[in-house]
Amino acid sequence: MCNCKKGKNIRVDESYVSFKDIDCFENACEVVDHLLRICKDPKNNNAYWEKFIEKIPQAYYDRDAKKDPNEALLYLVCSNAFYIIELFEQLDDEDAIYALEKCEQECC
Repeated sequence: MCNCKKGKNIRVDESYVSFKDIDCFENACEVVDHLLRICKDPKNNNAYWEKFIEKIPQAYYDRDAKKDPNEALLYLVCSNAFYIIELFEQLDDEDAIYALEKCEQECC
């Protein structure tokens, strides 16, 4: 028998319960937008970021979440969040930091 709490009201503000009105694909796109902008400067780019950029799915460039059914972009951002935030904080880029924190809190 299931030990589920049937009939329990689900609160929308609980983490990992509802993604209503949250666009995780767009959140991940915003993080990648900042990362690509930062990596245009050769002093911020290195072999790690070059490999990261190679892994960005085509759906990002097309800005089409339907072309990313396995959420590869979100996975890429979330699984590299530690390194991304390190770069953003090193540059004290508040907009980029906010974008990553938003993506992490809402989607990762």
